[in-house]
Amino acid sequence: MGDDYSFHTEWRVAGTTAEVARVLSDARSLPLWWPSVYLAARILAPGAADGRGAVTELHTKGWLPYTLRWTLTVSEPVTEAGFAVTATGDLIGTGRWSFAQNGPEVEIGYDWQVSAAKPLLRRLTWLLRPAFSANHRWAMRRGEESLRLELRRRRAPTAQDAKRIPPPPGPTFRRRAV
Repeated sequence: MGDDYSFHTEWRVAGTTAEVARVLSDARSLPLWWPSVYLAARILAPGAADGRGAVTELHTKGWLPYTLRWTLTVSEPVTEAGFAVTATGDLIGTGRWSFAQNGPEVEIGYDWQVSAAKPLLRRLTWLLRPAFSANHRWAMRRGEESLRLELRRRRAPTAQDAKRIPPPPGPTFRRRAV
């Protein structure tokens, strides 16, 4: 289908694979630590103890002035090696997070195979594919930056130390994001 996108993202952050898996698999907390992209998250189903089957309704955006509403389902167990997700709604596709410990850092990979289902995006993909792809890259750069800050915040020895860590970058076009 001509509306398909295939993205591969690599991040490297200080931490452990267990910490990274815990943060990335908690969809409810996405708007708190990655607010530049995740405007709202509502848990529809908590899923099994291993994370499989967790369903979250998301409201997201990037730097372009539009938002997306979609549902994220954890389709494979969450482990320290990674997990997989499916998307339905304005985005339709699959994603796979992978984590590998490399000394004091975690190498994170994200493979995202997705189609734009929102009518306007689907109709304009042929023309705006480069802008939509740049929007995704921007969102993922904000995610890496935000994850680094969140891991630091969670490891802070005291609440005072956590407050000294800068907040994550916020959304663009705040007026439209609300």
